[in-house]
Amino acid sequence: MSHDSRPSPAGTRTAAVIPAAGRGVRLGPGAPKALRALNGTPMLIHAVRAMAASRSVSLVVVVAPPDGASEVKALLDSHALPERTDFAVVPGGETRQESVRLGLEALPPGIDIVLVHDAARPLVPVDTVDAVIEAVRDGAPAVVPALPLADTVKQVEPAAAPGAPEPVVATPERARLRAVQTPQGFDRDTLVRAHETVTGEVTDDASMVEQLGLQVVVVPGHEEAFKVTRPLDLVLAEAVLARRRLTDGF
Repeated sequence: MSHDSRPSPAGTRTAAVIPAAGRGVRLGPGAPKALRALNGTPMLIHAVRAMAASRSVSLVVVVAPPDGASEVKALLDSHALPERTDFAVVPGGETRQESVRLGLEALPPGIDIVLVHDAARPLVPVDTVDAVIEAVRDGAPAVVPALPLADTVKQVEPAAAPGAPEPVVATPERARLRAVQTPQGFDRDTLVRAHETVTGEVTDDASMVEQLGLQVVVVPGHEEAFKVTRPLDLVLAEAVLARRRLTDGF
């Protein structure tokens, strides 16, 4: 637990919404990605614990596959979770956007700050979670953790045929680019309004707030908050957990 994790001051309560209704096709066949085991524990449980690790988070809402809410509820019940945090499971929708909206609708009154976190980012450290909450508390309507890019990025014209070479159109200035992670943090009313007014599919919730014309700010992300998408990511995640067990003594 980070020394920075403090109970929320009177007047601000934080909930985390974890959309976990996707299939995770890129990791190959089998269980939905969020239910894949990492060190013997489903990735989703790691992600739930990562949100609950912050003393500011009083509620974690997991948005399950539309027909899998009871399965996910049983999963949460069968793993040790912090007693000071409430947990809820609601069925999701066909898209991530719809699932987040259903998670938002399940939040009780009195929640002021909402985190939206990818189930596929199971290892985000508590300091990152706290930094996002702190920035929303300090007045930002939307906050994203992000890292500078290690790779040069090229903008290309998509290939006319699969596998064909793609012409480079531009090379954006890397110093001005960031790779965005989660949890993304929001003033609750702002995020609700974004989901009510922004149509069309988006890649993250912060871009919906951008479309409202409001400013989104970036706080430093963490290299361990990477997204587990491909088989190699599972190898890396297992290695991070093994190192944590050595340093934490469990």
